[in-house]
Parts: sequence; C-alpha cells; structure tokens
Amino acid sequence: MPLACAAAAALAAGMLGTTTAHAAVAAAGASLPFTSVEAESATTTGTRIGPDYTQGTLASEASGRQAVRLSAGQRVEFTAPRAANAVNVSYSVPDGQSGTLDVYVNGTRISKTLAVTSKYSYVDTSWIAGAKQHHFFDDARLLLGQNVQAGDKIAFQATSTQVTVDVADFEQVAAAAARPAGSVSVTDKGADPSGQGDSTQAFRDAISTAQGGVVWIPPGDYRVTSSLSGVQNVTLQGAGGWYSVVHASRFIDQSGSSGGVHLKDFAVLGEVTERVDSNPDNFVNGSLGPGSSVSGMWIQHLKVGLWLTGNNDNLVVENNRILDTTADGLNLNGNAHGVRVSNNFLRNQGDDSLAMWSLNGPDSNSSFEGNTISQPNLANGIAIYGGTDLSVRNNLVSDTNALGSGIAVSNQKFLDPFSPLAGTITVDGNTLVRTGAINPNWGHPMGALRVDSYDSAINATVDITNTTVTDSPYSAFEFVSGGGHGYPTSNINVTGATVRNTGTVVVQAETPGSARFSNVQATGVGSAGIYNCPYPSGSGGFTVTDNGGNSGWSSTWSDCSAWPQPGQGNPPPDQNANLAKGRPATATGSQDVYTPGRAVDGDAGSYWESSNNAFPQAITVDLGSSQAVRRLVLKLPPSSAWGARTETLSVLGSTNGSTYSTVVGSQGYRFDPATGNTATIALPAGTGLRYLRLNVTANTAWTAAQFSEVEAYLSS
Repeated sequence: MPLACAAAAALAAGMLGTTTAHAAVAAAGASLPFTSVEAESATTTGTRIGPDYTQGTLASEASGRQAVRLSAGQRVEFTAPRAANAVNVSYSVPDGQSGTLDVYVNGTRISKTLAVTSKYSYVDTSWIAGAKQHHFFDDARLLLGQNVQAGDKIAFQATSTQVTVDVADFEQVAAAAARPAGSVSVTDKGADPSGQGDSTQAFRDAISTAQGGVVWIPPGDYRVTSSLSGVQNVTLQGAGGWYSVVHASRFIDQSGSSGGVHLKDFAVLGEVTERVDSNPDNFVNGSLGPGSSVSGMWIQHLKVGLWLTGNNDNLVVENNRILDTTADGLNLNGNAHGVRVSNNFLRNQGDDSLAMWSLNGPDSNSSFEGNTISQPNLANGIAIYGGTDLSVRNNLVSDTNALGSGIAVSNQKFLDPFSPLAGTITVDGNTLVRTGAINPNWGHPMGALRVDSYDSAINATVDITNTTVTDSPYSAFEFVSGGGHGYPTSNINVTGATVRNTGTVVVQAETPGSARFSNVQATGVGSAGIYNCPYPSGSGGFTVTDNGGNSGWSSTWSDCSAWPQPGQGNPPPDQNANLAKGRPATATGSQDVYTPGRAVDGDAGSYWESSNNAFPQAITVDLGSSQAVRRLVLKLPPSSAWGARTETLSVLGSTNGSTYSTVVGSQGYRFDPATGNTATIALPAGTGLRYLRLNVTANTAWTAAQFSEVEAYLSS
C-alpha cells in the first residue's frame, strides 16, 4: 500500500491542507438558514449528468453525484421550498470561461443576473500524490430584490456560456442589523464602502481605537489589501454576511493574541485562485487567542478559512458558512484545548473540511459538533490527526471524493513533533452520505469512516456510536494502516450503526487489531459483510468481535488477491429494497408544488400531480443502473379524503433514457382507500431497465395523473 494521503506532501511544506436528497438524514448536521434543492430534481431543458464516482469527473464532485448541464438558452427551474428573497447557486463552467445566468421568477425575467466564472475553479496540486485537477464547482449568490413564496418557480437560464448547475440554496435574508451603540465604525476612520478605495488602514485604526469594544462594519464593500495583526480584546461586527462584505485574501495573520477576539456577522470574500501552501491566504492565520469566537460569517474564496496555531483555548466557531476554499475549511493545528466548532456549513473544500492536527502538542477536549459538510473534493470531510479526548458528534458529511473518507480518525503525523491519539476519541451520532472513494495511490477504497494507524499503533479508545452510513460507494467502516507498516488499530468499539446500500462491504479490515461491534444493522450490502485481508500480508489478522444485535453483514469476502467491485459477490442485492426511492424523477408536467420528486421521497403522504386537463401525462424515474425489476407498487395518499379512483396507464422502460419500449400495456389500476390506496404491477421476468416511465391516459376521479409513491422492486 503506497504511503501517500491527500495532504502529505503539502504538510511537508507546512500546510495541511433539503426538498433535498438528504431529507432522510436531517437529524444530523447544522440547523441552517436556507433550504437546498438539487438541480437534478428540478425541471430542466438541459441535460442531467451522473451519477459518477470517477475521480476527475464533473459529476463526481457534485452534490448527490448528479447535476444539470445547461447550454445557451437552456434552463433549470426550481420550485421554491420556502419563502425566500435570496439564492446561492453551486455551479461549474468550463475552464477559462465566465458568463451569466438569467433569472426568472414565475416566468418573468428579473433585472438581475447571476454572474458565473471558472476563476476560482480547476485547481491543480501536482505535489499531492494521487491528486488530479479538481475543485470544479463554485458558489454565486444573489439577493432577488423581491420575496418569493413556497411553490413559486425560480429558473436559471444560460446565456452564452455552458453552465452546470448543481444545487440552489433558498434563503430568507433578514434586514441589515443596526449599528451597536458605542461602536467605532470603520467608515468613521475613512473606510470606503464602495470598494474602490483601500480600507486597510481604516480597519487598523478602528481596531486600535475600539479596544474592549466593538468595531462596526456597516453595509458595503470594503477592500483590505494586507492582513491585520495585533488583533485582541475587540469585536469586529457587521450588519450580516449578505450586507457587510470585506474583500481580502488575507484577513487576520498573527502568531499570538491575548484573546477576547470576536468576529461576527460579515463576509470575507477572497481572490485566491490556486493553492500555495507557503502563503497565509486565509481568513484567520495563526491565533485569535483564548476565549475568542467566530460566528455568523460568510467565508469564501480563501485557501483556508481558519488555519489555527498557537493559543486558541476555548475558541467557539459556530453558525458560519465556509465555501470554495482551495485547501481546508478549518484546521486546529496543535495545542487547541476546549475548542468547539459547531453548526457550520462547509461546501467545496480542496482538502479536509474540518481537521484537528496535533502538531507540536496534542489538541485536547475539543469537538466538531452538528456541522454540515458537502463536497470536499480532495480529502476528508472531518479528520482527526492525533490528539487527546476529542469528539466528533452529530455531523452530516456527504459526497467526499478521491483521497478522503467522510470521517477519518488517524495517527498520520505528516510532520514531527506529533502527538498520537490518546484518551478517548468519541465519534457519535454522525451521518455519512455517499462518502469514501477509491484512493488512486492504493488502488482500492477508503471507507466512509476510516480508523488509520498510519504512522503508529492506535492505543486510544475509539468509540464509534449511533452512525448512519448511506449509499457509500464502497465500504462503511475501514481499519487500515495507511503508511503500509501494519501498525495495529485496537480498542475500537462500533455500537449502534445503520448501514444502507454500501457498494462493497460493511467492514474493510486491512491491518492487525480488533474491534467490537454491536447493533450494527446493514441492508443492501453490495458484495459481502467483511473484507479481512491484512496489509502487508502476514502482518497479523484483524479480529471482528460480534457483541450482539448485528444483522445483514455476516458473510466474508474470500479472495484477498482481489478487491471486490461494487455489487460483486454475495449476498445478492436486497430483493426488497425500493430501487426508486430517492432517485431522480421527471415528469411531463406538474401542478403547483406537487413535483415529481414527491413520488419517490418515501413519504406516501406527499404526492406528484401532473398538469391538469392534458392527458397523457408521464412520470419517469432514473434507477441509476439497469435493474431486473419484477414488481411496481403505486400509491396514493392513504387517507379517506382520497376517494377511490382508477388510473389508466402503461409501463415503459429504457436503458439509455431516449429509446423506450412498452413493458406492460395500458390498463386500468384501481386505488381504494379501504385497501391502502395501493396498486401492484407485475413485470415480466428478465425486464432490464434503468429508466422507468409510467404513461397515464386517464383518471376517473381527477383531471390529472397522481402518485404519492412509485416503488420498484427486484422481487416478484
């Protein structure tokens, strides 16, 4: 097994580096002021791309591994999931190009456009072994200038540039906050809110004057051209991240501070377009000092959001957005004690989104709690590199890529002096969605959750509890010595886990050691329950202890000469899994908020309704790959308010999404609330289809096609 990790070479130079598909796992993660909608679930005249897990492809970096590509004149139309007056869009344009998206609200084009650019994308880090060009997506935000309500239609149309739209965040932005009494305004010190003049000295003068008080950053755009230092015993406060905007690629850079620094409620937007690890191109580089806080910030286009060294004891980082950094989102780089990082949203990091790295001394008694992390495109969602008595609780991590797991607990040191894992490392209540990837250096996967004795044996107690792993492309839990030395991982307890649809195995054991498992329940396992093949060969076995309550993963992969491919081997795919649940759905039309995604959301109380008075109508579900479907179950809401009805329909199938053939001819299906408002359709044996289409020509009780759930099963 090669020795490289996503950030190994970088660290040698001193830098370590919804209506949504996630609704079912909303208990973990941050409480956010916006609601995200995936583009692939919206109506579009463009082309849906993905899903794809191949390193270096656009779809592999997208949220949900799918997105919508728009050529000039094509659009994607979202149904607003909530009242909103602002939107933030994750998108990609071809390298070297820039342009705009026209914006429509309920069919009317508004005067504002959304600027899109490749300027901050397409990052190359050739010094990191296994890295390819990455960081394809970016975020662009817009105040709409009007309020929209839930159910309104917001469309984005490409003009002259091809744009791939991934996800849209809809937000009701509050009015700008008022100036605190007694504060020192940066404009009183000469700052230019137009962004034309250099406001650096005005910020410095305001900080100097306001010691013990508040520096006020009024609404406006401010240009800060060199970093601030000597920041201590002061609050920097803005009117809100949508209003008070500082343009700076290096904001605070200081090796130490007496503390008491509070940064809140403004945005810092950088101009960092590449990753140069020797440059402090960070929002905060170094130390804020003890008892400090960072809250309500919008941090974007920096190398790292917060690269924290020195004394940051009892720091609180909460309620922030950290977007589109070329390296880490936040890294506690040694000697962090009592730090709490909670309720933050991080998207599109070029290395670990959140990391604790115990260089020069152990991080201790610190935590990552209730954060939402999406699309780290080179390394891990959350990484713990050494340290004592640390915790990772109730976080939601999705769509890691290339060289990372959703969560990594590791003794990879990168540099000395390093403090290995000690005490108790608590990993509790986390949800990992589509996390883990093939490591190009190893030639086989990194699991959704990885425990890694990379440079030394793990002797700490690692308690992994109440974990949900959903749609991991490869394995759920990995135990490995990534440096290839065969150091053991011991004292591991995995308790109370739900694993759904893991591509290969539940437990990927590749190093000596042991772990105890209890109440780990798996469904939809792709290949086998356990892969137990130590590396190097002969270094010693890994003991899997069954402490009871486990189910669905008792089989073992028998061939250590070959890594199982997704879906290969035993047990076979779950015959009773609903293949349509959560899959992309489109329709010929929909009525109001009753969009096609409601027919595959797993909730029989919600429903899709087609355009009225215009039969035929069709709904199409992309199952993701060709499946031998034997049975469909169609549902309407199980309520007495829904009277009995008969819908006349045929079933069509396709392997490519363009050419369809009839699988079951047209006939009437009775839905009766007395029997659950359910109809079952048997499909012929050998029916292989990826795209499932229901073509409805009549409904005896309404002038439209209606389904609350379209379910597809392999079992007859």
